[in-house]
Amino acid sequence: MAREQHDYDDIPGTYVFDQDRSRQGFGINMFCMSLMKDDNRKAFKANEAEYLKKFNLTPEQADAILKRDYNRMLELGGNIYFTAKLGATDGHSFRHLAAVMTGSSQDDYANMMLAGGRSVEGNRSKSGKVAKPAKAAKKPAKAKAKAKAKAKTRSKSRSKRG
Repeated sequence: MAREQHDYDDIPGTYVFDQDRSRQGFGINMFCMSLMKDDNRKAFKANEAEYLKKFNLTPEQADAILKRDYNRMLELGGNIYFTAKLGATDGHSFRHLAAVMTGSSQDDYANMMLAGGRSVEGNRSKSGKVAKPAKAAKKPAKAKAKAKAKAKTRSKSRSKRG
């Protein structure tokens, strides 16, 4: 069954983990959660392809896991926090995984994040169809004054309770 498209699917480089992806990726995520137990990590590392047969995975999902294609795992329903357990099993930090997923070095990734993350310019929409934020309707001056007076009254009554 094809996944229903959503407005947020237009965000470049992002796979939103919604209810559809949650259902789609159940097998990936249960596999990744199994790696929390040492015996399971050992069994997986001993024979990865065989271990994956325990989980209800599509061939594409198993392939993404075996290739450590984290972006593809997310696209196929993996949750970033669960798939990070696979990275940890391989001895990688989350910083390493994020760098690999963004095509940068660990230092470049860390510096980008410390500087506030990626620029939104060029990263808002794959299609270029970005909706302008709606402007808030202006309140009439009388309504503003009434709201201000009400807030002052609340503030005074709180201070009296002490």
